[in-house]
Amino acid sequence: MNKFLSTDLEKASAVPYFLWDEPMTIAELKRRLTSASAAEQRRLFAKILREARDTDVWKFTTPEEVWRRWRELEPQLGRRREFWKFLFEFWEKEGLLG
Repeated sequence: MNKFLSTDLEKASAVPYFLWDEPMTIAELKRRLTSASAAEQRRLFAKILREARDTDVWKFTTPEEVWRRWRELEPQLGRRREFWKFLFEFWEKEGLLG
């Protein structure tokens, strides 16, 4: 596998920059996000929220999905927790989450 990190998140064979410590292709990441165990899915979603640029997160999930999983993801968000908490609380207050 090509181990060069990429910001091209449209290319299935690219290794995304935010998986610097466990290189896998975008295709593999997307597969794991839908077919891995619940614990592995939770770990990967939290990693995306922690490590990816906020605008890139939505290439792998939706605001509704993150909001639905918020209680399980929040403890794993580290330094990014407050950013996401602020954003989701604002979106909820504005009626933007289903």
